[in-house]
Amino acid sequence: MIVNFLTYLRERPGLLKWSLMAYLAFAVGFDFFAERHHAHFWGDEIIGFFAVFGVVGCLGMIVFCKGLSHVWLERDKDHYDK
Repeated sequence: MIVNFLTYLRERPGLLKWSLMAYLAFAVGFDFFAERHHAHFWGDEIIGFFAVFGVVGCLGMIVFCKGLSHVWLERDKDHYDK
């Protein structure tokens, strides 16, 4: 059952992208109605801070790990010909 669901999502990447964007918009919209008693740090006062922080953090980790893999794991194109 889960394999069929993952295959369905893999065949429709636009659906997955827009559903995740809708979830992000819901999280930011919900933050408008969240009650804030007192802020622990400056980011607690900004509406949608944690949603944006999560997206930027994930994108930063992707860029960092991809760059690290190119530097550390990638072999020369003629590595196996030697």
